[in-house]
Amino acid sequence: MLMRTFLVLTLSLTLTGCFSTGRHATQPLVHHPEPIMAPEQHSIRLVLDEKYEAWAGTPYRLGGVDKSGIDCSALVQNIFTDAFNIELPRTTSEQVSLGVAVNRQSLEPLDLVFFRTGRTQHVGIYLGGGEFLHASTSRGVIISKLDNPYWKRNFWTARRAVESVQLASL
Repeated sequence: MLMRTFLVLTLSLTLTGCFSTGRHATQPLVHHPEPIMAPEQHSIRLVLDEKYEAWAGTPYRLGGVDKSGIDCSALVQNIFTDAFNIELPRTTSEQVSLGVAVNRQSLEPLDLVFFRTGRTQHVGIYLGGGEFLHASTSRGVIISKLDNPYWKRNFWTARRAVESVQLASL
């Protein structure tokens, strides 16, 4: 089923030629060359963009698990389950022990990125191009840049919870 979804997404991308979410409409148009992604990574990014559109603006609520309010680890858990049929643990402290560690320069779409923000831990899903999807305590579900000074300063670790070959077999 997932392989068919990836093939449909790849085909639709080929036929349409471009994809725009409109989420950067208020930002000035600046061309930043994106890193070249393998076809399966590009398909993963498209799925994650769709999930972002569905969750965008949902407020942050500690312990929340739905559109009335969600926390960071529940958002990650929900997206992995809904989009990829992959069950993840519920909490950030459990999610940080998944898979294998990945250095920041080797991040791929769907890798988990973790931050230490004071006494708490925070998790998001890497999208590619230096961006990650997460539930911000102040702005709800948003996309942020890893090179933002706050996130750069508080970056802790990254984990690859799922290998591409595992995704292809789903």
